[in-house]
Amino acid sequence: MKAVILVGGEGTRLRPLTVDTPKPMLPLVNVPFIEYVIRLLKKHGVDEVILSAGYLPAAFDDHLGDGSDLGVKIVYVTEKRPLGTGGAVKNVATYLDDTFIVFNGDILTDLNITQLVEYHRAKKAVATLTLTSVDDPTSYGLVPVDEAGNVREFLEKPSWDEVTTDLINAGTYVLEPAILDLIPPNENHSFERGVFPLLIERRQPIVGFPSNAYWLDIGTPSKYLQAHRDILDGQLDGDFAGTEIKRNVWVGDGTTVAASAVVFGPCVMGSGCVVHADAMVFGHTSLGDNCIVGRGARLESCVVAAGVNIGAGAVVRNSVIAAGCVIGDKVHVDEEAIVGVNSVIDEDNLLKKGIKIWPNTKIGQNTIRF
Repeated sequence: MKAVILVGGEGTRLRPLTVDTPKPMLPLVNVPFIEYVIRLLKKHGVDEVILSAGYLPAAFDDHLGDGSDLGVKIVYVTEKRPLGTGGAVKNVATYLDDTFIVFNGDILTDLNITQLVEYHRAKKAVATLTLTSVDDPTSYGLVPVDEAGNVREFLEKPSWDEVTTDLINAGTYVLEPAILDLIPPNENHSFERGVFPLLIERRQPIVGFPSNAYWLDIGTPSKYLQAHRDILDGQLDGDFAGTEIKRNVWVGDGTTVAASAVVFGPCVMGSGCVVHADAMVFGHTSLGDNCIVGRGARLESCVVAAGVNIGAGAVVRNSVIAAGCVIGDKVHVDEEAIVGVNSVIDEDNLLKKGIKIWPNTKIGQNTIRF
């Protein structure tokens, strides 16, 4: 079976992390997010993946190659301009000659795709949409279904007085090739606003597949951090490389932790890291390869990418430090702050309240205090 993964977006809500890296290539516990998607598809019998890319497309090919390391064949198609969800799939139509899956490149899930496809075939549907329940459906596309599972309508970001269900479009579809005839070529076209409502209007079989599988849109800093916490907590499978030196603490080859340092799980450290004396690494922390944690530094529920140097007495909590950064002595990074790649934050700065530091920025000593 084939799957199309939509990875064309610019990931603007996650900037500055996505200035130089497409969102699906951002690390989740030191593994690019796109690998979680491909491994899930492979687990459920998908052997060919078409990546519909648009933003920084070379990053995917450079890392994934032909897909053989993940046990699949990968075909790359690049949009010359944004085509929307439907237009992007139409753009790869030449590769689609049988029932296929469409997967939104923003979604982290452990969806049982085998059951989804079986449900689609049992219903003899043209399109099957995975649905998930959320606490606040007004932020998503609402999808009411009847008792037989048929989709009745689509409500994009409804007001509370329009809400009749908590089921939303979860961004994974099983489709028949005939649906491609409804999408104009070389145009920006949406499944959610164009194709699916047209199927309802024409009384074509379009059904919903309610699922209680893990589901998270990783598109904001808070959700990106939550994804790390959930993986470290075991809510979905993680592939932690290295050795478990104590319960739920994994370290890669060549990583050293000083005798007076304290590390609490769940935590993952990559290869070649050094944790100096009296440092404290608390749970829900992920360190990439070749990171240095200075004497007396404190890390908690944070994401630190590869090659980061964290100074003595520094604190990083509930925030993201991108690759290659230098965090000076006694710097505090907290409250969903994001520091872009290769930035240098000199000592005695306080970065809080969701502040975003763009890549390659240098901030002098005692410059930011909020």
